[in-house]
Order: sequence, then C-alpha cells, then structure tokens
Amino acid sequence: MLLKKPENTFAKLQSVLALILLATFFLQCTSQNKKDAADFFLKANQALTQKNYAEAVRLYDEAISKNADFSDAYLNKGITLLKMGKADEAYEVLTKATRIDPTLVQANLVKSEAALQLGKLTDAAEYLKAIEKDYKDSARYFLIKGDVLAAQGNDVAAISDYDKTISLEKGNVEAYVNRGALYYRMRSYPAAKADFESALTLDAAHPQALNNLGLILSREKNWNAALACFDKVLDRQPDDAYALNNKGYVLLNTGLADKGKALIERSLDKIPGNGYALRNLGIYYSQKNEFEEALKYYSKAIEIAEPVEMLYGLAGNAYYKLKQMPEACRIWKQGIVLKDTLATEFAAQYCR
Repeated sequence: MLLKKPENTFAKLQSVLALILLATFFLQCTSQNKKDAADFFLKANQALTQKNYAEAVRLYDEAISKNADFSDAYLNKGITLLKMGKADEAYEVLTKATRIDPTLVQANLVKSEAALQLGKLTDAAEYLKAIEKDYKDSARYFLIKGDVLAAQGNDVAAISDYDKTISLEKGNVEAYVNRGALYYRMRSYPAAKADFESALTLDAAHPQALNNLGLILSREKNWNAALACFDKVLDRQPDDAYALNNKGYVLLNTGLADKGKALIERSLDKIPGNGYALRNLGIYYSQKNEFEEALKYYSKAIEIAEPVEMLYGLAGNAYYKLKQMPEACRIWKQGIVLKDTLATEFAAQYCR
C-alpha cells in the first residue's frame, strides 16, 4: 500500500493555522475598534458637558463608526441633538438606541421628550408608561410626564405631576415655570405668580419665568415692574420674540404706541403666527381709530385658533366702532363660549 504524500497533511495544517491567525487578527481588530469607540465616546461626553454640541455629535459618530452596536453612543447623541433643537433627528437616533438595546430605559425617557416636541403625544405617553416602574423616583420623569399631559389638555393631572417633580427636586426651575404656565392658563393668577417668583429665586435670568411674570404684572397694570421683567430678558437676548411683543404691549399702554408697534412687528418677523402679537397690532390700530386695519390683525389672530386673551372682545369692539352690530355680537358670543371676559362684558352691555 502506498503512503499518502506528507505534503497534503502539511497543507491542511497550514490552512488551519491560517484560520487561527485570521481569527486572532479579527479579535484583535474588534477589540481595538471597541477601545477606539470608547475613547471617542469619552471625548464626546466631555464636549457635551462643555456644551460644544456640534463637536459632541461628530465624536459620537466616530464612536458609532467603530462600534455600530454602541447603544450608549446613540443615546448620548440623541440627547445632544435634542439640546440642539433637532428633535426629529434625535428621535431617529434614539429609536436606533432602543432597537439595539430594548432595556435602555433612559433612551425611552429622552425619546418621549423628543416625541413631545414633535407633537407625537400618544407615542410620548407610551414610552413613559413603559418605563414607569424604573423612574418612580425621578423628577425628570414626572416633569416630562407633566409636559405631555399639559400638551394633551389634561391640566389637573399635569399639575399633580409637576407637584411630584418639585417634591423630588425642590430646585427644579422648569417644574415651577411649567406649573405656573398651567395655573396661568387656568386663570389661577396668584398661584401662577407665586410659581414664577419661585423659579426666579432659583434662576433670576430665566427668560420664560421673566416673560410670564411680566404678563401677570401687565394684567395688574404694574407697568414699570412688567417692563423691568421684559428688559431683563432683552438685555441677554435682544431678539427674544416673546419679550419684544410683551414689551411692545406695555408701551402701547403707557403712551409710547409707535415704539411699541415697532417692537411688536419685530416679534412677528421672528414668529409670524404669534396670536398675541397680531392682537397687539390690532390694539395699536384701534388706538389710532383705524378699526378696519385693526380687524385685519384681529381676524388673523382668530384664524390661528389658539387662546388669546381679550381677542374676541377687542375684535367685536372694532366691529361696534364701525357700526356693524350683527358682526360685533356674533364675535362677542363666540368669545363667551371661549371664556373671553371682555367679550362677555361687551355682549351683556350691547347684545340683549
């Protein structure tokens, strides 16, 4: 019997060694990639802490390119994009994070916030429900939940969640501001004022708290104190659309109508759909006895279909001044349904 040539056995041995070497090389490369990914991740976290958001996103992308299953990198990239005001991109990235790791509960929390900003209220509520047990002692969880409920129009339940947020974290500025905004919407002005003042005790330059407190002071006709609130915002953010409009309203009421109009128009350049700014321009033209022009702005504000104080009362009054009583009463009666106190007052006086 002839023996097999020894070269064949040697060839097989060579092949096995090649496979072993290849596998070892692959493991080394994989390990190196994960190490590189971790390095990029840590650098990205530092950039995020320093609010260098664009650089943080770049570094998270580098980490992901080295390790495509790096769920924490997707999570932190999503957080960064949300801070940059890119809720749609954040939502996509966070969805990838939860797809890679369904147990990553923090990603669901942040994703609920992104969904809220995108108006996906049902999705936001579902994400929160899924992680309810994990976040039973989280102030951030109850803050976002309160925001979702408020957006859904469930004000009483939202107030309860803001209360829970504050009980867990007494220094939570956003909870005071958001609860105050709900109290304002519910016409509980003393409670709203107390919340805005509490927020400003914690952060004296908080723009929403200053703007909202200024609105309450304007309701009280405490014009100088209101003006001081709006000026504090504008000192830091000269183009803040809400402060420009709110200051403009104060000027309309303190003998500086033309200066007020200029500020209101600047506000509308920033946010063309601001019903309050449109109403305020209507007030300006009403003060000038140009009621047809005033009605153009009142009507635009009404078309937006968002609550604007005194809007229906003022619009009806413009029709009244133009001696168009049927239209005046029609608008005032609509205002009664919407709890416009000025419309209710005018309707009681003129529409019997």
